[in-house]
Amino acid sequence: MTDFTLFWEWMAFAVRWSHVIVGIAWIGSSFYFIALDLGLRKHADLPAGVQGEEWQVHGGGFYHVNKYMVAPPNLPEHLVWFKWESYSTWLTGFAMLIIVYYAGADLFLIDRTVFDVDAPIAISISLASLALGWVLYDLLCKSPLGKSQNGLMIVLFVILLAMSWGYMQVFTGRAAFLHMGAFTATIMSANVFFIIIPNQKKIVAAMKAGEAPDPALGAQSKQRSVHNNYLTLPVLFFMLSNHYPLAFATEYSWAIAGLIFLIGVLIRHFFNTMHSTGRREYWTFALALVLFIGIVWLSSYPRTRMEAESLSQASQAFMDDAHFQEASNIVLGRCSMCHAAEPAYEGVPMAPKDVRLDTPELIAEHAREIYIQSARSHAMPPGNVSFMTDEERQMLTVWYQSVTGERGL
Repeated sequence: MTDFTLFWEWMAFAVRWSHVIVGIAWIGSSFYFIALDLGLRKHADLPAGVQGEEWQVHGGGFYHVNKYMVAPPNLPEHLVWFKWESYSTWLTGFAMLIIVYYAGADLFLIDRTVFDVDAPIAISISLASLALGWVLYDLLCKSPLGKSQNGLMIVLFVILLAMSWGYMQVFTGRAAFLHMGAFTATIMSANVFFIIIPNQKKIVAAMKAGEAPDPALGAQSKQRSVHNNYLTLPVLFFMLSNHYPLAFATEYSWAIAGLIFLIGVLIRHFFNTMHSTGRREYWTFALALVLFIGIVWLSSYPRTRMEAESLSQASQAFMDDAHFQEASNIVLGRCSMCHAAEPAYEGVPMAPKDVRLDTPELIAEHAREIYIQSARSHAMPPGNVSFMTDEERQMLTVWYQSVTGERGL
């Protein structure tokens, strides 16, 4: 039998790499078109129906861009649609959610010291929350509140803060922050799929039928596009946050998530204002710095955790294996000086990625990570600072494969 764990790890890497590539494409086009829209200039000589124009220089040439308020008088034969960047970003992101957090629910999704629940229930909560987010957001945008941009943003911020708190009561800290990114990204991609592109198609269909397009369709698409623009930076933070336990694994991580949204909005406001008016409102960066200092302060409160009352069946199997005692001694001797509730290694304030390996139960829970990081590779300990030997790494391999039945490639 081949080593399925290694295959799964490489598949996760391939999907993650794809997610980054298409995500860059989506973010790039979003930033470009918002900057283009805000930078349009008006003058008396513009053709009928043109909201504004902009001259740009790039790649050794000049570009002359006109934006029609609703649609041009004559529909061109070839239209470029910007949609697959959004769709592919969401699809690859959801694939990552399945590969890492659903398939590895007992390790990455469920924290039994927070909420002891079976994997199918945790996955159902995850899926339901993503769908609920879009439904609530869409209803709010279509309600009378949607006509008040400031009022709508305040209500949406409260919802995001509530979701952040809720996720921290159900999932691991890493999964909670990842879900805040998925929750927000689902809204953004759904905006494109359900609102922006369908509205554009309705406009095109009206023109082909010789009818005047409804201006409300363009206004609605513009609103959703602006929302997507302001939500981009927080989503990027959440997608990268699993490397930083001070963000996701402290007592007030839910509040940190809320401040991240505010910082992202402030930074986008600076650039959007600069593109539209030329003003550079540096107060936004000053306020963002104050909020960041607040995040640093909040992260100083360690998360209070109770001991888990039960282990997953998979973790129990690793504890029951005949090789567990020897493998456990290796991990306690070589890894627990950093991966502990109170790390003894100088300069390590808390367990890296909030992974603790200072009890037999925790070692069993993280058997797969130990196998990948220390047995099949030499990633851990970093620089082999604790002098783990090749024989010890081989023992960890024997322990893991004894339970899984895998036999390396």
